[in-house]
Amino acid sequence: MTYADVIVVGAGPTGLMLAGELRLAGSRTLVLERQAEPRDTPKAGGLSGQVLELLRYRGLLEWLEAAGGQPRPAPRFPFGGLHVDFTQLADPPMQAVPLPQPQLERLLAERAVELGAELRRGHEVIGVSQDDATATVDVRGPDGPYQVTAGYLVGCDGAYSRVRELAAILFPGMTYPEVQRLAMVTVPDSVTVLENGDIEVAGIGRVPFGFTRTERGEFALGSTDPALMGLFTSEEETADYDDDEPMTVTELRDSIRRVLGVELPLGEPRRLTRFTFHARQAERYRDGRILLAGDAAHLFPSPGVALNADLLDTVNLAWKLGAAAAGWAPAHLLDTYHDERHHAASRTMLGAQAQVALRRGHDVAAEALRDLFQELLLDESALRRVGALMAGTDIRYPPADPNAHPLTGTFAPDLVAELMQAARPLFLDLADRPDLREIAAPWQPRVEIRMAENAERPADAILIRPDAYIAWAGTSDDPAGLREALFAWFGTP
Repeated sequence: MTYADVIVVGAGPTGLMLAGELRLAGSRTLVLERQAEPRDTPKAGGLSGQVLELLRYRGLLEWLEAAGGQPRPAPRFPFGGLHVDFTQLADPPMQAVPLPQPQLERLLAERAVELGAELRRGHEVIGVSQDDATATVDVRGPDGPYQVTAGYLVGCDGAYSRVRELAAILFPGMTYPEVQRLAMVTVPDSVTVLENGDIEVAGIGRVPFGFTRTERGEFALGSTDPALMGLFTSEEETADYDDDEPMTVTELRDSIRRVLGVELPLGEPRRLTRFTFHARQAERYRDGRILLAGDAAHLFPSPGVALNADLLDTVNLAWKLGAAAAGWAPAHLLDTYHDERHHAASRTMLGAQAQVALRRGHDVAAEALRDLFQELLLDESALRRVGALMAGTDIRYPPADPNAHPLTGTFAPDLVAELMQAARPLFLDLADRPDLREIAAPWQPRVEIRMAENAERPADAILIRPDAYIAWAGTSDDPAGLREALFAWFGTP
């Protein structure tokens, strides 16, 4: 039997990001992954949304850019079988970094191990138990069965989470009878990419950019790289595919033929992904010393939102687990993980389910809904609102005090970007307030105290959690809540 502060089950992006964040919080971390080798199936093709800002605050964005390219505004982003057009905005709310999932996992694994996490591949969890002090995992490894014990266990093992099942945490919701196939392929010689994104295919004619609906399903064409074609199909199917079984070019070609009715020539594959759509959320993200994150906790019936939500789960959870393992966490702190991230996932689910309504209808009424939706998005305020929903930048964690400053519970402003790399709590005095610094002083060194000049300061001072969310903000006539916030989030000094 071995011991760690936290056992993380699953070495996908969620588990690996969590492992790195736990090490920043000082927790001894063990990652168990049932697959003996890293997966080479690129389920996700990149990162987008609020998590890009968080990664920039951590100093990781340049690291990812070197592997996948610069973050780029997404001028047109898919939403429910439509394209939301952000080209009228000088500052599009959606940014994207193209990075196939295997590369992302490799980079996150390197980071976690460099920070001191232990990663064991080929080690399958077959049982879990817990008591008041520890969580214990039964493991089947390459050399036989063994047990490992830790203060906490986090299931980051995906949609069919073994940890969630063994902990008897319910996962209510539904699975839609759709199979989605997504691919990036090189442009073959018989295909010409036109300036507007359409393609001209020898012997077939023009295939339009965007979404094409037929009686047999939905086909989409689009790419930001002129050397590649992005292809998508959606069909009504009840087949139960094994997530570990990779999709083939033949399977993609057959699906395009069924939906579009033509034999579309395809170049060399750069990404092949198959997935089904679920709308599910765990009833609770925490059961004693067992917690869930990522797809083990929630599944959304739309593309492009899962990784954003998954990785934001980890930065919310890691510092709280680190505080619990170090012994200074307030009694309720770990419960706020469920409260906040369940709330955030519910908001993401709202947008995802709205996409289902737009995507799945094929009658005249559904066409009218899509036309009206596109018309509403001609208004800048509506476009920005939908963009914020897509990016997850509209999430505000509900503050305990209904009269709290409007910044409380929101993502910290850009002025703190260079101060968040160490993932430590931060008290930032923006108005040279020695009285507020005196209140925060007993929490040093747990909370870093800094001064900064800002001509357009959002408040006199802000208290920022390691996940870059604001725990307290105040003005010159409202200092009273600072001490309470320090106790509530960072314990007794």
